[in-house]
Amino acid sequence: MNEIRFHGMGGQGAVMGALILAEAAFSQGKYAQKIPVYGGMRRGGDVTVFLRLDDKPIRRTSGIYEPDALVVLDPTLTRHERITKGLKEGGVAILNDARDPSEVDLGVELSKMATVDASAISTDIFGVRAIPITNTIILGAIAKVTDWVELDSLSGPITHTFPGRIGELNVQACRRGYDSVREA
Repeated sequence: MNEIRFHGMGGQGAVMGALILAEAAFSQGKYAQKIPVYGGMRRGGDVTVFLRLDDKPIRRTSGIYEPDALVVLDPTLTRHERITKGLKEGGVAILNDARDPSEVDLGVELSKMATVDASAISTDIFGVRAIPITNTIILGAIAKVTDWVELDSLSGPITHTFPGRIGELNVQACRRGYDSVREA
């Protein structure tokens, strides 16, 4: 079982991104479970989402306290020490960060550190926004870094969630995230 903990700010699409990733896993014959955690004031507030992916049915329903992967949609969140709490030694971190992964120290021994400047890609594709949409960009990075889902399996759930031109832009954003991610 692969356990992922997403951290973002309300409005960036952490919950929707986890749902799309779960649907992509389903389309590949896998099982998935998404558990969002947020308060009443979601837009701009902290959002945490737990996601489990497995090849067999998932029976566990608790939060994820020792994730295999950490996904951070907002670059300001990597400054908080609590962000890496419980991350398994040898885990994976995928960050929305303009820096090269070799420049980022989360204070945890990782098997893979990956960064993608999802905020800049969001601005390029969707225009300037108070809260950049980074979820589909990060999904492309997850597909490349982890191999837990295939890039092509993300297109259907994205266009189902965002019909029309917005869906096309989000598929483009996902592919840019896949192509732009840097690993160390």
